[in-house]
Amino acid sequence: MEENQVIEILSKIDTMKQIVTGFIDVISKENSALKINDVKTVKALYEQKLKTIAAYRSMSAFFIKNSEMISSFEDPAKEELKELSKELDNCLKVNELLLKTRMEAGKKVMDSFINIAKVANNSFATSYGAQGRYTPLDNNHNALAFNRTL
Repeated sequence: MEENQVIEILSKIDTMKQIVTGFIDVISKENSALKINDVKTVKALYEQKLKTIAAYRSMSAFFIKNSEMISSFEDPAKEELKELSKELDNCLKVNELLLKTRMEAGKKVMDSFINIAKVANNSFATSYGAQGRYTPLDNNHNALAFNRTL
């Protein structure tokens, strides 16, 4: 392997270590905020998270493109990057679980509100049945809309 290639790989590994460390930091902060239901902090971290993901994807492209050359490269920096990547993977798994839980909880709350609204709507609504007669029990298909913004 040429010296220029070694220098380039070491430079890319160093840059990737910095990006992964920053990514771990952002995800850890978001996970802490999600655990205590701090929506403001999660929202504040959103832009930083997007930028970090973009940088991570950009650097990942280099490693994918040069995977053969990098696999034959041996250096302690490469091992450090592997360890950081494992830590990032663990943080992302926790993040995914917390986000799914938060979304499911929000969905359950909205479903509860919808069901309460339907029951209240059914008890006071008037409706005509299939025979054209007044029937308060045949009004279960009334339209109901809600905003599903999380």
